[in-house]
Amino acid sequence: MTLRLVLVDDHPVVRAGLRALVESQDDLRVVGEAGDADQAVEVVQAEHPDVVLMDLSMGEGPGGIEATGRLRALAEPPAVLVLTTYDSESDILRALDAGAGGYLLKDSPPDQLFAGIRAVAAGQPALAPSVAAVLMRRAASPEPRMTEREVEVLELLADGLGNRELAKVLFVSEATVKSHLSHIYTKLGVDTRAGAVAAAIEQRIIRR
Repeated sequence: MTLRLVLVDDHPVVRAGLRALVESQDDLRVVGEAGDADQAVEVVQAEHPDVVLMDLSMGEGPGGIEATGRLRALAEPPAVLVLTTYDSESDILRALDAGAGGYLLKDSPPDQLFAGIRAVAAGQPALAPSVAAVLMRRAASPEPRMTEREVEVLELLADGLGNRELAKVLFVSEATVKSHLSHIYTKLGVDTRAGAVAAAIEQRIIRR
């Protein structure tokens, strides 16, 4: 059985390299390519692939996480295998929550990529070793974990937003922002905004 693939990445050179690599396997065939989320949905609806190889960062438009969610919401959703350079905890969790069946890094060996494609097509998980380690650390950690909103606050802090700006972006009061910051400081064991951002990056809760 030949598995039909769509490649989603905003770099044409990367797509060309992936196509050549994937099609070196007799049972894998690329039937379409896309450079952004909207194109991804269009191509998948037209080609009905078995697996979509999905990058996470795609320029200024919606990224791979949103694209994954949109694809998995289709009437006949393909399996999605994330293939990216990012391995932060927030990226991994958000991608898996969006419906990705696997998460590999672009420096993965070709055999791991081929095995991952076949695994997600069969409904089985495919995780890079470093990704699996992040998930295992999260599951084993007795420490309180960041909520999705707290991760969002951390990402905005890393962008340099103050409390007033945070409140506007999040559509909450400044008092709520201060509450979020208090919880974040406690969980990370810090007492400053800069310390929170540094700790979040070090622990790969956010990426920068």
